[in-house]
Amino acid sequence: MSDKARQYKRSTVRRLDTLSGNQCAAPGCIKPLIARDNESILSKICHIEAASKKGPRFNVNMDDEERRHYNNLILMCDECHIIIDNKENEVDYPVKLLKAWKKEHESKMIAILNSNTSLLKLAINAVVNSDIDYESATNDPKPDVFNIENKIEYNSIIRNKPLIDEYKVFYTKIASLYEELEIQGSFKKEHLLRNVRKIYLKTKGKYIHLAGDPLQAIQDNADNIIEDIEDELINSCDSQQSLHIEDISFGISVIMVDSFMRCKILEEPPKL
Repeated sequence: MSDKARQYKRSTVRRLDTLSGNQCAAPGCIKPLIARDNESILSKICHIEAASKKGPRFNVNMDDEERRHYNNLILMCDECHIIIDNKENEVDYPVKLLKAWKKEHESKMIAILNSNTSLLKLAINAVVNSDIDYESATNDPKPDVFNIENKIEYNSIIRNKPLIDEYKVFYTKIASLYEELEIQGSFKKEHLLRNVRKIYLKTKGKYIHLAGDPLQAIQDNADNIIEDIEDELINSCDSQQSLHIEDISFGISVIMVDSFMRCKILEEPPKL
């Protein structure tokens, strides 16, 4: 068994919990993932493609970062987990089917969360109020939000491309929400984007330190950088004791993708 393939990042677990809706992802299963005491966890994090060679649907071409990544994980009740991971049932539960289950289940939850503007506002305020005391972000690029595919390719994003594709559609909504909050006088968009930018610069520094080619180091580690930033945002917001981080993790993902589109995260391709 690979230990690293089961060492899930905090942001990964938060996103799985948030998009589960407290329900097993198997179609037709109505079992909750939290016990009736509202405390005990009944859910199981299941690998779509196995964490170890002896597991079902093992893919020799994946590395452990891919095996433990959100894209390869699905949240289920214990019974359904046992059923799909039974090697004798492997042919009945192929990778394509489980990915379809995951997409259908989580898409429903994204639609529900998207309709709840208050959760996005909570996430925005949490990021704005985070105690981030890093070096100031200098030479801040002007936002160029429309050439998304070029930015993905330029930064060599692979694992997190589905995240960007899923959440980029919220750009118009979050832009309108920023404008609404600015009009109310309770919010400064520049402060939020500056906080995200500072986290990026701090995270980038870990990967380009002593690198002969800083851009190549960023491209080689783009997915790790994105995931480190998400973890840092979760940790920063989690320090605010009045918040339930599960309630705002969806909003944090939206903010993070929006910040990528505005070139606050990763590098902007040179203009032709």
